[in-house]
Amino acid sequence: MEQVVSEALINSMLAKEAFVKESRGRLIDLACQMVVTLRQEGKILIFGNGGSAADAQHMAAEFVNRFLLNRKPLAAIALTTDTSVITSIGNDFSFDEIFSKQMQALGKKEDLALGISTSGSSTNVVKAIEVAKHIGMRTAVLTGGLSGSTSELGKLADICLNVPTKKTAHIQEVHLWIEHVLCELVEEEIFGEN
Repeated sequence: MEQVVSEALINSMLAKEAFVKESRGRLIDLACQMVVTLRQEGKILIFGNGGSAADAQHMAAEFVNRFLLNRKPLAAIALTTDTSVITSIGNDFSFDEIFSKQMQALGKKEDLALGISTSGSSTNVVKAIEVAKHIGMRTAVLTGGLSGSTSELGKLADICLNVPTKKTAHIQEVHLWIEHVLCELVEEEIFGEN
């Protein structure tokens, strides 16, 4: 067990280091796009499946409530929270449409769509990004895997933040770290004193 703990820690740190080495500039670009979106009174629409759905809710809460600073709320919505909407779309149409139909209903040109997909190929996330692009929204995705940035989502979105590792747990750990860094950068840029 001691070895498992040590290896998990080392591999998690290596995944973060590999991500930063590969995508530091794109991470900052996404934070800047979020700032522009929020300053133009747009909102951030966040979505994903499973653990990524939980991440979407977590990140939306950080924007709407607070992250590190006590400040006014920022407009963010997790498209993963309304079970009536999700189950009615899944039942009447397809699970593949649960985010794209919400994007059609809620998305505006001044908004930013942020899809989260560990695999980089979740069909419902792909469809939502396609709709967002059709609307004219800014689009970004968090992906994972050795071919994440060349995955369907990686090629489709304006900004792709890919975690270059195969292990799902480490991809998800880095996604949460990315989400926290984005919240901190946005909050500091809009409300900070530095």
